[in-house]
Amino acid sequence: MIVGGSEDRQHDMRVLTRFVELCGGVERPVAVMTAASEIGDQVFEMYRAAFAELGVTHMTHVHLDSPKEAASEKLLSRIREAKGIFMTGGDQKRLLEMIGGTPIHTEIATAFARGACIAGTSAGASAMSRFMLAEGKAELAPEKGAIRLGEGLGFVERIVIDQHFAQRKRLPRLLSIIAERPDLYGVGIDEDTALLISPGIGMEVIGDGAVTLIDGLNMISNIDELDTGDVPRLIDVRLHLLPAGTRFDAAADEGTRVPPPFQDFFDALIQPEQREPS
Repeated sequence: MIVGGSEDRQHDMRVLTRFVELCGGVERPVAVMTAASEIGDQVFEMYRAAFAELGVTHMTHVHLDSPKEAASEKLLSRIREAKGIFMTGGDQKRLLEMIGGTPIHTEIATAFARGACIAGTSAGASAMSRFMLAEGKAELAPEKGAIRLGEGLGFVERIVIDQHFAQRKRLPRLLSIIAERPDLYGVGIDEDTALLISPGIGMEVIGDGAVTLIDGLNMISNIDELDTGDVPRLIDVRLHLLPAGTRFDAAADEGTRVPPPFQDFFDALIQPEQREPS
């Protein structure tokens, strides 16, 4: 579950409610990971209150102030026991610094493989893919060299994720990435909105906003001819908009059949593999 940030934690809480359902219900243990934040106790208290309001009875806190703590058996056991792991916001670079390549990272991957629901919001969302937006901005138009990618957690292979997407007008930023990395798909997720990916099964958009998808696989661009900071020419870039309520299944019936222009992206999500431009 990849959440665009600022999910509702006080009213109908549609995103968090769905997370609890995917964990198996309110009696299943949930681990809240605040490693992306320097104020982990405060962040955990927000989610503790929200999940308690939903009836969750077993919550644990996973926070690190040093990568050395990622070998702590106390923290590892909390990940091991959890049926759902929720990674909060903060700074995705801090999150990777704390857990990237550590025993906790391995335990989260193992939990994912055994069927636990892995969720990330805001910085936690950006870190979910193999390639993570590490730093940079493009406010008015895409720019060559404006964005730097880093290594993410690798739960999804072929996409790069941006969050708070419509609210912070981040389309130019995501286009800057796709201009230089057309082998990746750009995924922009609005606030209080989540992209739910079930490997081998399907995908769904839930919440209050939409998910914007950018496909530059067949794009024609002059990016290689430009200097850093120049605005590239981008022709034949595909953009898909999926509002909340959109759902596609791998074994689709008539109601959730995948549109042909969208098939390659859908396959990339449910069967993540590296792709090459044609």
